[in-house]
Amino acid sequence: MQFMSYHEHLLKLAGVIYRSGEDDVDGLLAGFAADLVREGHRIGGVVQFNGKKAADPRAGMSLIDLMTGRSISISQSLGAASSACKLDPSGLADAAVAVSRAIAENVELVIVNKFSKQEASGGGLRAEIADAVVAGLPILTAVSDKCYDDWISFTGGYGTTLACERSIIDDWWRGISQREGRARLLASLEQVFEAAAAQPPPADTTDARLLPYHNV
Repeated sequence: MQFMSYHEHLLKLAGVIYRSGEDDVDGLLAGFAADLVREGHRIGGVVQFNGKKAADPRAGMSLIDLMTGRSISISQSLGAASSACKLDPSGLADAAVAVSRAIAENVELVIVNKFSKQEASGGGLRAEIADAVVAGLPILTAVSDKCYDDWISFTGGYGTTLACERSIIDDWWRGISQREGRARLLASLEQVFEAAAAQPPPADTTDARLLPYHNV
């Protein structure tokens, strides 16, 4: 049985590098995830949906649990006079549970909506991303250009970086899903062979009276 190093596992971690305030990376990842679900792939994790509320347009950030379809609010309004929107700790905790569940279910792909300031500073879903890496699962996330240096520090330069384009993401997924499919098949065959080898040899139940008689 082969064991992969942590750095080898990191090669399955891909970050979509996007320009903050310019690229709709949330819509890109959500559309990609929706297509994989329609194709019958087992994926998990969370993607982001940004709704709008009349009183506070910044208070509509939600995550979608890809295994259940449940919406998780991750923002709380600080009031009409505030120019900021605070992340909801309980929402982030729910998101962490959703990602951990996907890892435990050994899904084909884990998607984490973002590696942003929270993750760069050691919080957010950073621990769950690391858990997915340790589990050896393919992981896809989005990385703001402002957090690129923190991303490189987090991955040690071993993670894959992707341009914020659907065709690029599709190409990455096509290649990694084929490799993962072969790896899963080989792992299943190894288990079958190991189980067969562990079985004791069948006892010799041949009746000596039924053996052919040879007159010497």
